[in-house]
Amino acid sequence: MSAILMPGAPVADAVLSEARARVEEMKAAGVTPGLGTILVGDDDASAGYVRRKHETCEQVGIASFHHEIPADAGQEALLAAVDDFNDNPEVDGYIIQHPVPDGFDFNAALSRMDPGKDADGLHPTNLGKLVLQEPGPVPCTPAGIQAMLLHYGVEVAGRNVVVVGRGPTLGRPMALLLSNRGQGADAAVTVVHSRVPNLADYTRRADVLIGAVGVPNFIKPDMVKPGAAVVSGGITWEGRTLLPDVDESVGEVAGWITPRLGGVGPTTVALLLKNTVDAAERRMS
Repeated sequence: MSAILMPGAPVADAVLSEARARVEEMKAAGVTPGLGTILVGDDDASAGYVRRKHETCEQVGIASFHHEIPADAGQEALLAAVDDFNDNPEVDGYIIQHPVPDGFDFNAALSRMDPGKDADGLHPTNLGKLVLQEPGPVPCTPAGIQAMLLHYGVEVAGRNVVVVGRGPTLGRPMALLLSNRGQGADAAVTVVHSRVPNLADYTRRADVLIGAVGVPNFIKPDMVKPGAAVVSGGITWEGRTLLPDVDESVGEVAGWITPRLGGVGPTTVALLLKNTVDAAERRMS
């Protein structure tokens, strides 16, 4: 592999170190930040993500709360968990782990959240703030990817960025974040997806290429401009094997690439905790 690897751990460690220092200051003032999680169903991968979030909370000093909703419990059980976290003064931010099983309406539950406690930055109010470039929680995976590009010195301003995927949790907010004004942004962003013919004609022009489609090994070497920075934001689980959107062979063409394991995952968790600490500080003020 000729590409420079961009592991997420160094970026996550820096974010978490800052969060830990802020938590210590809040605790000295009598406030302990709290993060809540809602897990619907029994998907092993989702359960693993939630466990990792709670383990990281413990490392940083954030209190954690959890609701587990059986797959046959119905939408009202999910909404009751949302209401509980909305009303719980010890919970500063919380998430509904995505995706949810068939029969549950994720968007309806998301809209019922208190937007001030939206730790994942996906509530319509907070996505609207991202559009308007107003302060608010930014979706964690896009924010983590932006932090990685900054950390590894990948220039974005004025460059061609192509996002493959248009989903509301990654592709769309990623495009907004990188095209907004500011550090690690100001890019010329193109969003492509499965309905775009000759998709590789777009991706081969990208200085920065971001996979956000959730299809294993979707991005191949012949879709990549030599020397480009390539980030696999989307992932898929096949049994216990994690498969990124970007085929590992892309490393022979790219200038920078995220690893198959330990790429954007650690930064997503770190930015989730940062959003929670931000919310706790708003509570204090």
